[in-house]
Amino acid sequence: MTPAPHRRAVAPPPDAGALHDAALDYLARYAATEAGLHRMLERRIERWARRAEGDAATVAAQAAYAREVARRVVARLAAAGVLNDTAFAEARARTLARAGRSRRAVAAHLAAKGVDLSAAQTALPEDDESELAAALVLARKRRIGPFRRGGPPDAAGRQRELATLARAGFPPAVARQALAFDADQAEALVNQFRR
Repeated sequence: MTPAPHRRAVAPPPDAGALHDAALDYLARYAATEAGLHRMLERRIERWARRAEGDAATVAAQAAYAREVARRVVARLAAAGVLNDTAFAEARARTLARAGRSRRAVAAHLAAKGVDLSAAQTALPEDDESELAAALVLARKRRIGPFRRGGPPDAAGRQRELATLARAGFPPAVARQALAFDADQAEALVNQFRR
């Protein structure tokens, strides 16, 4: 005789305590924005609603109530200072720039994470030297420009190198300047920037 298939019991609808605990567990592992934490709680509620048993109207009402509770949980955590979109944006912008991302790419990343425009604008490095250093970091990763092995490229090779930096969001003037750097100067600027 084969055993009956095991069926997992459906949990009760998420309440304030469960959503608060889930939010704190998530924040213990990941840095998040208010929008990001809200999306995570929404996904949790949606998973519960798909597995919930009962008539559709009751499940929909319980899910709608849970979504409202999730908004309150996120607002409460933000008011307590656990969530800070500005601090998140500053830390993420610094990390991404040091990894060779342009201001434009950093701004797009922050927007995708739900950081509002004003917080993103304050977090972005405004000096041209930071943008140039980020371009050099990318050039080192791609082994182009001053970090190229071998002799200087032909015209098509130079265009490919410029295109690499342009696709990464660097302005043409910054890309040309980065590719024209001397290898020792480029290495020194990259090392100074990454500190």
